[in-house]
Amino acid sequence: MGKALEGIRVLDMTHVQSGPSSTQILAWLGADVIKLEAPGQGDITRGQLRDIPDVDSLYFTMLNANKRSITLNMKHERGKEIFTKLVSEVDILVENFGPGVVERFGFPWERLQEINSGLIYASIKGFGPGRYANFKAYEVIAQAMGGSMSTTGFEDGPPTATGAQIGDSGSGIHLVAGILAALYQRSRTGRGQRVQVAMQDAVLNLCRVKLRDQQRLEHGPLGEYPNESFGDSVPRSGNASGGGQPGWAVRCAPGGPNDYIYVIIQPPGWKPITELIGRPELADDPAWNTPQVRLSKLDKAFALIEEWTEKHTKWEVMEKLNAHNIPCGPILSTRELIEDETLAALGSVVEVDHPERGRYKTVGNPLKLSDSHVDVGRSPLLGEHTQDVLGEFGYTSEQVDELRAAGAI
Repeated sequence: MGKALEGIRVLDMTHVQSGPSSTQILAWLGADVIKLEAPGQGDITRGQLRDIPDVDSLYFTMLNANKRSITLNMKHERGKEIFTKLVSEVDILVENFGPGVVERFGFPWERLQEINSGLIYASIKGFGPGRYANFKAYEVIAQAMGGSMSTTGFEDGPPTATGAQIGDSGSGIHLVAGILAALYQRSRTGRGQRVQVAMQDAVLNLCRVKLRDQQRLEHGPLGEYPNESFGDSVPRSGNASGGGQPGWAVRCAPGGPNDYIYVIIQPPGWKPITELIGRPELADDPAWNTPQVRLSKLDKAFALIEEWTEKHTKWEVMEKLNAHNIPCGPILSTRELIEDETLAALGSVVEVDHPERGRYKTVGNPLKLSDSHVDVGRSPLLGEHTQDVLGEFGYTSEQVDELRAAGAI
């Protein structure tokens, strides 16, 4: 079977995380992703957070799999000529520079359209047009300004960032959706278009249930939250789900930092829970036997469950609860995830061989298509494919050597 995006060529001008996470998915789906980097350093993450001297960091390798790398000096006139040639023949251009950078290179959207009317030009910025448009944004800034931090953490603690990179990789997956929609529309119209995602918008989209609760708050306290008092905005609520079914993370044996399991109490699950914890009388007790009466004392309900879970490991608790179809999930550490045999078998965590780093583990493609198998490859070395790619665009070996000597590549 062929790849889903076979025949689609992407010029990838992205760096760090938000953009590379997007183009990596396009590469996994079969697109030919050509990563354009500045000569010398390349993507700044090649050198950031290095664990092995003079070797591309895991930060870079885990966001740039299955791509090809070329170097191009966008400040050199001949470099701009090459860029124009590349743009004229690719399907998609992706960038996540700060506001105005591509325009300062001399390539605003209008110019790019002139070069290639079928081009899909996709960008990630921190913010949309308006008050914040020219402000810089990073992962946690997007979390701060998108609604995540104000609603994450415990009531008596400060706003807290989530470990999930919802600002960067969250924006990347949103951009993939926009690119694929534009690609499909082009198949009917023949026209390319501009695709833009703001990191603030992506985080806000992922926090929509908190905006739901902000409007519910206007009609009284939020019963599903464990908070004793409510102000004029949705509070931080610890590990409460805030949804229709209450949940909490409860401690397990032997008491390590990740020896917890998240348990959700659904109405059909209350009776088997009472039996498992050794309190079967609570199943029919009018003070406990309905969701409505439990709502006001969820802390006590989970405390009772925790008295039982503390005597068992999270894996034992998971087996016992799942035997009764009770939703639960052990809190898995990063070590447990990277060593998980099931995730390895599914291709969710894969091992890759790198010519300088050796073997390392990385995430696999989260999108599973039955007719488009993904083999996760390694990331490219800086400029590794410059000669090959420029040859495909009509440059001879002699011309490439001349361009290199001139400092254009």
